[in-house]
Amino acid sequence: MAGLAATFGSGAMTNSVDELEHADCIFVTGSNTTVAHPIVALRIKAAVEKHGATLIVADPRRIDLCRFAALHLPQRCGTDVLLFNALMNVIVNEGLHDESFIKERTENFDEFWQAIEPCTPEVAALTTGVPAEDIRQAARTLAAADRASIVYAMGITQHTTGTDNVKALANLAMLTGNIGRESTGVNPLRGQNNVQGACDMGALPNVFPGYQKVAEAEARAKFAAAWGRPLPEEPGLTVVEMLNAACEGRIKALYVMGENPVLSDPNSNHTLQALEALDFLVVQDIFLTETAEYADVVLPSACFAEKDGTFTNTERRVQRVRKAVEPPGQARPDWEILCDLATRMGYPMSYDSPAAIQDEVAGLTPIYGGITYGRLERESLQWPCPDASHPGTPYLHKGTFSRGLGHFHATPFKEANELPDAEYPFLLSTGRVLYHFHTATMTRQSAGLDELYPGGDIQVSPADAARLGIEHGELIEVASRRGQVQAKALLTDRVPEGMVYMPFHFKEAPANILTNDALDPIAKIPEFKVCAVKIAKLP
Repeated sequence: MAGLAATFGSGAMTNSVDELEHADCIFVTGSNTTVAHPIVALRIKAAVEKHGATLIVADPRRIDLCRFAALHLPQRCGTDVLLFNALMNVIVNEGLHDESFIKERTENFDEFWQAIEPCTPEVAALTTGVPAEDIRQAARTLAAADRASIVYAMGITQHTTGTDNVKALANLAMLTGNIGRESTGVNPLRGQNNVQGACDMGALPNVFPGYQKVAEAEARAKFAAAWGRPLPEEPGLTVVEMLNAACEGRIKALYVMGENPVLSDPNSNHTLQALEALDFLVVQDIFLTETAEYADVVLPSACFAEKDGTFTNTERRVQRVRKAVEPPGQARPDWEILCDLATRMGYPMSYDSPAAIQDEVAGLTPIYGGITYGRLERESLQWPCPDASHPGTPYLHKGTFSRGLGHFHATPFKEANELPDAEYPFLLSTGRVLYHFHTATMTRQSAGLDELYPGGDIQVSPADAARLGIEHGELIEVASRRGQVQAKALLTDRVPEGMVYMPFHFKEAPANILTNDALDPIAKIPEFKVCAVKIAKLP
């Protein structure tokens, strides 16, 4: 599994976006693809409409992609592992698994089977809410496909069981032999345009660039020699852990680049407490965000069109970004700001250009070893691309995994950290809308987009609304154990009874005041997708 885990740790697709169009079956789960990744969604729609692919969508809501699906599996939020285990239970019990692939390329099948053997469709149906016969039909369809592709996004990862969710999907791909071939694979869609590139470059607390582990002495020695300084032996903290440390007085200063945690982090009241507890806050961004309003110093940075560089997208494709216009006012490229800051703090840092930085990346990061500006002027490349003669890698794990054998993991089902009860009877999940991006820092600068979707709403089922006397369009109160907000009730049959859904973009109705900052114990990602709330008419 390490070969797969390295990929999933980076969040990269094992395959390429174009390949989706030629899959025989596509299993989409935890991804509102038409809204959050509309270009990828076009490939999925084309696979169905032009090439006859079978689409299966597993999502608690009836999202737009369900219009193209042969089967919709509406699992209760937080029960993903149980659903996936039940699919695999059917595949094994009916002898539909790829025995030769399992025998030749994997290990630990017996321990894996012990965990999923009790997860029959009937057992899963009781908890997930998905009919047993639909689970069987989905399992048979996935197993019968010559090329099945799994697509997921943050609806899978943003749980206290997010790591198990991803491992279970990796198990499903290996069980059916759908890895290491074109138009197959496990394909996570990144939430922002260069999240992949940031992770590749070491913007994670436990790795250097290229996912070389901080805890490994050889990696530390390599980067210490290149950078001329000793490096930490222990991994650092994740975002929520940093905010917790700030509240506890263990972190005194914070430097925020291109992020808006006041709106994007869970349990926003706690985030504000953390920011206010700091001695010093620096925010580097292209607009004055809600977080920047709390900063001691704001450093104006250049946007993508005002600087040279590279983006690496969700399919591991490295693309040149070329400066089109001059930055306004005092805004500067991020790398220039960081170099000046490092120099003033006693570590001289300078580069002639972004191309020189890319050369350093290639020299220290094996998966980027053959990627230079010279090549990127002519083509885009997908890592791994280890040397100048390498053409890049459209899909991963061909013939073998990087660790040798793929490792099946036992993934027993665990409930979410917080479930509805008598006081907070509704299950809240959060996500995005088509017209806005992340915390809407950029998109709400456009009057047209804001007019198309002014925001601040909450989706409620008509049955729940009728029971509570809530009318479509009226302002209601939504409360969790962490706070309360007011939002406009949007009555829709897209959400099932007992569930409500809010986009998190809007400061007028900041959904993340409500969300739970409980963490996955391994990945340390918070549980944005499941928390308990109550809704009520305003007095």
